[in-house]
Amino acid sequence: MMGEMTLSLRRLRAWLRLLRLVRGLENQLREFLRVDYNTTLPRFDVAAALYRHDGPLKMSDLSKQLLVSNGNATSVVDRLEKEGKAKRVPLKEDKRVVLVELTTEGREWFSEIAKSHEKQVNKIFSGLTDQDLDQLRDLIRIVEITNRITESVNDEKNA
Repeated sequence: MMGEMTLSLRRLRAWLRLLRLVRGLENQLREFLRVDYNTTLPRFDVAAALYRHDGPLKMSDLSKQLLVSNGNATSVVDRLEKEGKAKRVPLKEDKRVVLVELTTEGREWFSEIAKSHEKQVNKIFSGLTDQDLDQLRDLIRIVEITNRITESVNDEKNA
């Protein structure tokens, strides 16, 4: 018979379960975007960042927001630009700086997908009550604070 599990082993098992859960849910969302909207999660994420930002966004700032390399952000923006959903705008003061924004078509496209995406996420969390969501948020916040992952956890009080 196995003895009591150490705290270290329990943490490891919690990490593995969390990782498995997040990867599985992310795969569900990837499949939803691919099948229902013929798009990818990276394109959705870039469009979401641009949609939230009021006006053009520096490519370097976009990369930082998404926690991806400039090269990754550039390739996704290239695809969105080819589809007419995004456009690059040179910064007048410094031609070396490139700004990007969604086109009108891109904003409409994203708005439609975002509504369906919210419904999908709502289904994923449909088994959780308000209290459950508060508890989950609080536990995530503890891990973030412990590991200094976020700059300001207080900015996300209503997440």
